[in-house]
Amino acid sequence: MEKVKVGILGATGMVGQRFVQLLVDHPWFEITEVAASERSAGRSYGEVMQDRWKVEREIPPEVARLEVKECVPELQCRLVFSALDAKVAGTIEEEFAKAGYVVSSNARNHRMDPDVPLLVPEVNPDHTEIIPQQKKRWPKGGYIVTNPNCSTIGLVMALAPLHRRFGLKRVMVTTLQALSGAGYPGVASLDILDNVIPFISGEEAKVETEPLKILGRLEGGRFVPAEIAISASCTRVNVRDGHLESVSVELQRQATEEELIQTWQEYNPLADLGLPSAPEHPLVYRPEPDRPQPLKDRDEGRGMTCTIGRLRPCQVLHYKFFLLSHNTIRGAAGAAILNAEYLLKKGYL
Repeated sequence: MEKVKVGILGATGMVGQRFVQLLVDHPWFEITEVAASERSAGRSYGEVMQDRWKVEREIPPEVARLEVKECVPELQCRLVFSALDAKVAGTIEEEFAKAGYVVSSNARNHRMDPDVPLLVPEVNPDHTEIIPQQKKRWPKGGYIVTNPNCSTIGLVMALAPLHRRFGLKRVMVTTLQALSGAGYPGVASLDILDNVIPFISGEEAKVETEPLKILGRLEGGRFVPAEIAISASCTRVNVRDGHLESVSVELQRQATEEELIQTWQEYNPLADLGLPSAPEHPLVYRPEPDRPQPLKDRDEGRGMTCTIGRLRPCQVLHYKFFLLSHNTIRGAAGAAILNAEYLLKKGYL
């Protein structure tokens, strides 16, 4: 099929670079526009990124030649991926939606809006049914879809199959989050070397609230949050990529360890859709006593798989386990791309 032309807002940042990396060989999408601040506009992407490119592989030549434009809705494409900083993302994304663009956003600004899907296609694909209601706000048929916070997404992928089968009452989670989640240059080296920082501004509130919308239901044209109590503690650790999370859960009905592992291993609701970014196995359980580890497991499923391990009884709640997800792929650019693939497959583009 003819590829869909796409643009990247905030293309010069860390998540923007991930979008470039993941989209350059995409079978459905073609990068035709890159946009950033007015400081970068007017020059080629290759020139702007000469000393700023930080992800694996070189800048793709076809993207390096593109002129960087300002983030105004005059781009020659229908779909834009937003890697904008939250300080500016809210208004800019609204301007694009108002002008008729489809915005697949990684920014936090519109995640909790009452008519914007906070989408994880493996978990809550039915939430896209709110899109026609949102489009009534924008006269030219545009709309916004968001992906969750980089820690939330791994958490809800692990929780969703358990919630569907056994029900969840309470969740306690402690995150050990990678440095790349702070962007570039991120955390100063003298602050993080030989150290763990037990605070990430605004992070715990996101991890405690976003899963309730995602695991909730769409009823009567509004989102009804899941009735789960979530307590989160978020830390920054000296790891480049990959968010590790220690999770304890209380279930609504009893289950064995074998049933939980089987539930994770069999969970693959996107298996028949043929989405290019969807991993063959969205959840992988590792039986080794020392897995998952960021260095060994973050690239599972091309960075789109959530790896789970160390399931064991919890003396406070029912069970506890570790999970790992790649924060800039599954937790950011890759998630937004998968969302757009799902939208295209279901006719929303």
